[in-house]
Amino acid sequence: MASKQARLDKFLSAALGISAKAVKPLLARGCVLVDGHVELDARTIVHQFSLIECEGRVLQARTPHYLMLNKPMGVVSATKDNQHVTVIDLLRECASLDVHLADLHLADLHLVGRLDFNSTGLMLITNDGRWSRNLSAPESKIRKRYTVTLADKVTTEMVDAFAGGMYFPFENITTLPAELIVLGDRKVEVILQEGRYHQIKRMFGRFQNEVLTIHRTGVGAITLDASLAPGQFRALTQTEVGH
Repeated sequence: MASKQARLDKFLSAALGISAKAVKPLLARGCVLVDGHVELDARTIVHQFSLIECEGRVLQARTPHYLMLNKPMGVVSATKDNQHVTVIDLLRECASLDVHLADLHLADLHLVGRLDFNSTGLMLITNDGRWSRNLSAPESKIRKRYTVTLADKVTTEMVDAFAGGMYFPFENITTLPAELIVLGDRKVEVILQEGRYHQIKRMFGRFQNEVLTIHRTGVGAITLDASLAPGQFRALTQTEVGH
């Protein structure tokens, strides 16, 4: 049983298939270890990555995983899809070739944000819900960086419009100020603090300037590893995770 957050007595009752009353003697005898220490308090809160043992039996020993993947074009940002290759399918192919990846438990993984079918670049994948929520929560205002190529030249009017925020009447919202850095006549870096539906394409669409490619290069302090070829992934460092 994998616990996201629960009282220790409730976790033990479910994991061992015993009543809450039967849990108390186990705790009193010092039979229960949490993260290597004897735990006597039934009210102790355990989390999804707490190591929990009872009478020498490991009840939960999950490892947090934090991965970055260089998403190729034509791959779906999803865990399952009946028609297209998904990001998780790419991980599964790698895991099948490397026994050291077997403990990834792919079914537990989820994506931190998404990229369109034809967009490429940095995807973050984890089994740590608290970490992903912190990165995804609107109030966190995590900056996301994209390299974008356009059909037509970028103008100062576009730069100013991005910086001021754009009103989308369909949702009746105004986007947060975004930074538009000119890299070339038809190449820019876009820095957003939000990720609304097709936001970059819709913002350039105001100027009838077609977006040809979108490549995400960074999320917060995490930058896509330039050594990762499309479809490859690696674990994040402790510094990148922020722990």
